[in-house]
Amino acid sequence: GNGRRDVPVCAALGECKMRLYRGKIELIAEEVIAALKASGAIEVDDPTEAKLDVESVLKEYLRLDREVVEEAKNRMEVRGLGYAQLGRVKSQVAKDRSAPAQDEVLPYLLDQILNILFHSNHVGEIFADDAEIRTTLTPVLRKHMEVDTELDREVRSKIKNLEEGTSEFEIEYARVMGQIKQTKRLS
Repeated sequence: GNGRRDVPVCAALGECKMRLYRGKIELIAEEVIAALKASGAIEVDDPTEAKLDVESVLKEYLRLDREVVEEAKNRMEVRGLGYAQLGRVKSQVAKDRSAPAQDEVLPYLLDQILNILFHSNHVGEIFADDAEIRTTLTPVLRKHMEVDTELDREVRSKIKNLEEGTSEFEIEYARVMGQIKQTKRLS
């Protein structure tokens, strides 16, 4: 195949949000290591441990994102703001905590993965420069993280009773997204 099949429709339109799902962390980490090995970018001493290093970066980002969401909700509650303000308040909290804004998630994760690769005891050699590694990893992350902004909005409107960042939210988000995609014949 030409590989385009993995690219969401939103990518062609430039209307995607980046969203990391806990359930995809292991798969993403596996594909990150596999892609870098296949391209000759890295030599890995222990693939399992190197994969766990990448997983730790992704899990840390989710933890940070959950903290940002919690803090945003607290601020909204204190100020008596409605759910519609979550995005704006979340952006401000992210800025205050030096966390990536919604449109900076991909570059942030690429930086974090690069950092862990250079400091990992399980990566023997790195043969590629930062730019080559980013070029290799960007499609891997996009494939698993791009979410159509319209679909995201629709899903969130259906599950607004659940708390973002909880496993219940993640499970229900994935379930409702699956239903909507099936209904719209997108999957």
